[in-house]
Amino acid sequence: MATVNPLQFLQQTRSEVSKVVWPTRREVLLTTAMVFALAVVFAIFFSFVDILIRLGLEQVLLLSA
Repeated sequence: MATVNPLQFLQQTRSEVSKVVWPTRREVLLTTAMVFALAVVFAIFFSFVDILIRLGLEQVLLLSA
């Protein structure tokens, strides 16, 4: 494995970081809002699924008693 001079490493790293296209403030806010909205939607969905499974299990247990 070839060793790289620390100064050369920093130059290469700086060069690669300069190629990064950073998101705009609007893009960050929009994607953050989308993540929170989807988290709420999935929380509601899985709450309903949980309620349905619980009701189904209660019915099965009541019928077998």
